Amino acid sequence: MATIFLVDDDFDFLYQSKIWFSQANYKVITCQSSIEAAEQIKNIKPDIALIDLMMETNDSGFILARKIKQQYPDIPVIMLTAVSSELGISFDANEKESKSWLFVDAIIDKGKDFKYIQKIIEQYIS
Repeated sequence: MATIFLVDDDFDFLYQSKIWFSQANYKVITCQSSIEAAEQIKNIKPDIALIDLMMETNDSGFILARKIKQQYPDIPVIMLTAVSSELGISFDANEKESKSWLFVDAIIDKGKDFKYIQKIIEQYIS
């Protein structure tokens, strides 16, 4: 059973995500802040991390992604964010310039359904 490390300050999204991924036979470890997640990642090694971008600060997710990649460079990190739809800002994890500072393997809009997110997860952990 693969382990998902899910970090988001939106309790409703976190709760719904945990239910969905648990029913899809994933072990799900959740945190509601990047600060809590930075501490917890020291004690676990998940198969994949799904993290929100904007939590305590507008760049909390980027900072957390960097910490995760420094500790576990082989763990895929997927950024889940609504920043594109809310602020009109977009990031592309596949652009060469972006790879040097994003520290994420993919960026997914939070508006996508769980089946789509699960499909992306499977691409990274299978």
